[in-house]
Amino acid sequence: MCGIVGYLGHRDAYPIIIEGLKRLEYRGYDSAGIALFDGTNLNISKTKGKVTDLENCVENQISKKGNLGIGHTRWATHGVPNDVNSHPHTSNSGDLVIIHNGIIENYDSLKKELISRGYTFKSDTDTEVLINLIEDVKNKENVKLGKAVQIALNQVVGAYAIAVFDKTKPDEIIIARLGSPLAVGIGENEFFIASDASPFIEYTKNAIYLEDEEMAILRKGKDIRIRKIKDDSSVDPYVQELQLNLEQIEKGGFDHFMLKEIYEQPKAINDTYRGRLLREDAIIKMAGVEDNMKKFLNANRFIIVACGTSWHAGLVAEYIFEDLARIPVEVEYASEFRYRNPIITEKDVVIAISQSGETADTLAAIKLAKSKGAFVFGVCNVVGSSIARETDAGAYTHAGPEIGVASTKAFTTQITVLTLIALRLARAKGTISSSDFRHYLLELEMIPKKVEKALKADAHIKEIAYIYKDVSNFLYLGRGYNFPVALEGALKLKEISYIHAEGYPAAEMKHGPIALIDENMPIVVIATKTGHYDKVVSNIQEIKSRKGKIIGIVTEGDVTVRELADHVIEVPDTLESLTPLLTTIPLQLLSYYIAVMLGKNVDQPRNLAKSVTVE
Repeated sequence: MCGIVGYLGHRDAYPIIIEGLKRLEYRGYDSAGIALFDGTNLNISKTKGKVTDLENCVENQISKKGNLGIGHTRWATHGVPNDVNSHPHTSNSGDLVIIHNGIIENYDSLKKELISRGYTFKSDTDTEVLINLIEDVKNKENVKLGKAVQIALNQVVGAYAIAVFDKTKPDEIIIARLGSPLAVGIGENEFFIASDASPFIEYTKNAIYLEDEEMAILRKGKDIRIRKIKDDSSVDPYVQELQLNLEQIEKGGFDHFMLKEIYEQPKAINDTYRGRLLREDAIIKMAGVEDNMKKFLNANRFIIVACGTSWHAGLVAEYIFEDLARIPVEVEYASEFRYRNPIITEKDVVIAISQSGETADTLAAIKLAKSKGAFVFGVCNVVGSSIARETDAGAYTHAGPEIGVASTKAFTTQITVLTLIALRLARAKGTISSSDFRHYLLELEMIPKKVEKALKADAHIKEIAYIYKDVSNFLYLGRGYNFPVALEGALKLKEISYIHAEGYPAAEMKHGPIALIDENMPIVVIATKTGHYDKVVSNIQEIKSRKGKIIGIVTEGDVTVRELADHVIEVPDTLESLTPLLTTIPLQLLSYYIAVMLGKNVDQPRNLAKSVTVE
């Protein structure tokens, strides 16, 4: 969703906020704004467009002075992206200033009530309603800003992460969260506020993550005060030491974060299984699994809930869990699961997958599952995220920061973690022999090197991308473990190039999609030698008889598909269940190069945000 940044202290706020917004632009980039206060003058600049557009506006419009400031980069929900709807927003008096990530669902009724009391509105946003509600409470109840924020938030329905200040009291910022992440960096007599820690990592390693329904009062020269929004009870701050470093969130010589993150996958996969996969001892060691082994082994079924790319990783996991551990699995879109009154019991294990750990629908699904007594296990990347805190147990992927909106290393590291879990459970259940278990560990340990080898097809894939960059449609086909990879490949192309693409099980082609095939339709077919190779070859022959253009993803040394396909991209050989870790690599690169050749912004595709923290 949106990205928010704030600063209160002794430094100039402007450079901290602007650089912070650039680091958070993956969260939203259709408009941006900043408010700075120098003790006398409140200066606000906001504009439709990106943070660089905001920089240009600031140069021409306002002073950069001030040790107090807040900034925002927006992904529009209420109100179209334009200058007026951009944040920050001010109250009718002009004294209160707010930035907001989330949605106030009952904004319309609140707005009508405020209008009846004489308030006027310049924008179409729910955020302007919230700041005027806070001002109305402050005036009516004759209370300080912190108390007014608390009372107002108890009247709203929805999700939010907010930062508010009063220009008549420039030594204080009030922040609060429900359903949207918010971190506070603690420095020497200074505070940093952001949607995640990346904007302040060079200034402090000490951070506090607000929990849902918590607010904090930040005062210059004072310790942070955290309180519960519902009952005003105090909360002891828990300060964490950040493991993130500045180098991890820079491009490192790559043209785009997406390409950097594609190339980081060998290291990311290795970091994911490091310390967990002990091949020489034939052990998989995962505390979240070991401590809850009875829950896993006694489960009637696993329910995997996720969205987008994480849902595709869940589909791969379904094959793995059922094949290796012989545990029945259902994979659900979190957005549908939460609304369809699902049957959940205390004998179910719910596995929630999310890169950010903040996905609103997945969080809601977790809360639903817990209310029914299910054991909930989280798989996410971001330490200290909401899903990590909300679940009963879990495992981090250790992929490192993923800045590109289109997930790449998130997918492969999620599959790696889920494979480790499946193998550990299979060993505990006795559904895999000792020799097969050791073989799996060896093959999994070799995957990073094999991904490195797959990446060497980069130049060849770029050539293929150039041939097909101007087509209107793509079809992706796979069977078994590689059906989810076909879905993921199609999603990547749609996300960053805006070319229509669909993923299908190869055998389903005859049940409809074959009608689309002609000489103008490129079809990406995942045809590795493991699994249903002969069946996939038959599908390829059906496509060729209808003049379709075949791009085959094949195992090294393949001859049969090479003779049929228009193009082939080779990946190293491995076990069938591990092939998604390799076959997804050329599909990521193909999507990337097509998008770049079309002049698209691959790191910030239109209409998308990295972390979907509202419905």
